[in-house]
This record gives sequence, C-alpha cells and structure tokens, in this order.
Amino acid sequence: MKNVPEKFLNNDGTLNTDALLKSYCELEKKISSMVSVPGADADTDTVKKFNRAIGVPDSASEYPTNRLFDDDELREKFLEIGLTSTQVEKIYNIAEEFLSPVLNDLFDVKNETNAIAELKNFFGSTEKMNEALRAINTFGQKYLPRDAFDALCATPQGICGVYQMMQTMEPSIRIDDDDAKNLSDTQLRQMMRDPKYWRDYDPEYVRKIENGFKKLYS
Repeated sequence: MKNVPEKFLNNDGTLNTDALLKSYCELEKKISSMVSVPGADADTDTVKKFNRAIGVPDSASEYPTNRLFDDDELREKFLEIGLTSTQVEKIYNIAEEFLSPVLNDLFDVKNETNAIAELKNFFGSTEKMNEALRAINTFGQKYLPRDAFDALCATPQGICGVYQMMQTMEPSIRIDDDDAKNLSDTQLRQMMRDPKYWRDYDPEYVRKIENGFKKLYS
C-alpha cells in the first residue's frame, strides 16, 4: 500500500488495523487534552479552563508576594489579566531591579529629613543645631579616630551622644544663647566662619562672639 507508514503494515504488506486503531486512539486522547486559546468573545468557563492549563492561580492570594510591591489590589489586577505566578515573579524581579535604586534614594532623603528634624528638636533651633554640628566636627577631629567619629555620627542619636561626650570633656563649649556661659576660642573662631558674622553682620550673632572673646581674655 502506497503512502501508508510501515508501522501500520503487516509483514506481508497488508494493513495492520490494530496498530492503526491504537495510533488513532492516542491521537484523539492528545487532542482532547489540548486547550484552545480563547478569543475575545470566549465565555468565562473557556477562559478559566485556559488559565488553569497555563498556570494562572484560582485566587489572587496564591500569587507570590514581594517586600516592595505587596499589594492586594495589584494581585487582583494580575489575576484579572491572566498572569501566571511565574510571570508575576519575573515582573517583581524586573521592577525591583530598576526601582530599588530610586526607592533607596527616596528613603535616604526621607531619613535625612527626619534626622535633621530630630537634631533640630534636640538642640532647639536650626541655628543652635548648625553651631553644635560645627563644634562636634571640631571636637571629633581633635579627640576621636576618623572611622569611629564617622560611625558615631551616622545617626542622630550618635551625634547627640558625641555632643554629650563633648560637654563632659570640654564643658566650656556650649551651644545656647546664654551669654553667661563661656565659649572656647576654637568654638568662637568656628562661629566667625558663619555668613551671619562675616557677610550679614547679624548684630546679635556678632555681639555673642565679641562677648565670648571678652570673657575668655579679659
């Protein structure tokens, strides 16, 4: 028989109906297990059958979570458009790869803003905070190893701790408006670098420096 595969022929060249029937049954079984891609007008059951076949979970809660993008509404949207768990995982990975640096920058800005607010609250005002930070920097360069000083000043709490240490070791250094308390020569000269002294000639600020030198050397 021409055009008949050899596997369907007997040794004598006649048709092997058993082999042909077996092959047909296997083909029918395979076709019945195949899922057609639903069209735009497909009914809900057809869409669900297709989604289940390709690995779309039955519930949005079955999707993987992510530390940056853990959101119930987002997972519901994934389910609505028929994404598989593997696809969602890849989306998370891509988003994290590209967005993490941006988010880290935002977190750094937020942390810096919070740190400044905490220090301003500790010292009482922006002016006092700036004066204290200059004094702390001078103190750190004088008494502390650079790496230790940098580590201590990495947080607002550490900066406040260095300030308290400074007050214990050099009680003459004070950051307040009480002219009855002395400022050291180093501190006064540091204050002279402030634009309020050499550029703006702020009367109160200039008076504080002048009185400080008078108390030190009179």
